[in-house]
Amino acid sequence: MHTSPSIRKVFEGVATRHEMHRLFNRHRGDPAMAEGEGQHLSAGEWFEISEREHDYMLEILPPLFMRADMFAMREFMTGSVTSIFFALAIDGRRRWFHGYCDLSDRLSPERLKAAIIERESRPDAR
Repeated sequence: MHTSPSIRKVFEGVATRHEMHRLFNRHRGDPAMAEGEGQHLSAGEWFEISEREHDYMLEILPPLFMRADMFAMREFMTGSVTSIFFALAIDGRRRWFHGYCDLSDRLSPERLKAAIIERESRPDAR
């Protein structure tokens, strides 16, 4: 049985390339990461990036998988956790995001996508 880690936004605004790389390395030095057991530290974390950074990451390596609105990095951060990049239409506007998913749970990318859309969508103004 998989237990879902908490899904959490870890940066407000749109991260620049420098900020994106800093966020990629935010858990470096944690003893759990050094022991290869840091899945719980990063799985479920996400932040917004620009289209330019999204496309830059797509060009680095061939993706592990690619779907219409997301792709996964081939290189794993730790264990079965890897970067997932999203290109999502939210409130009629195209936006780009990065998140970490534990691919031992095959539904984690879809859950993260749904959480991002829910968190970033404007409330219905009725």
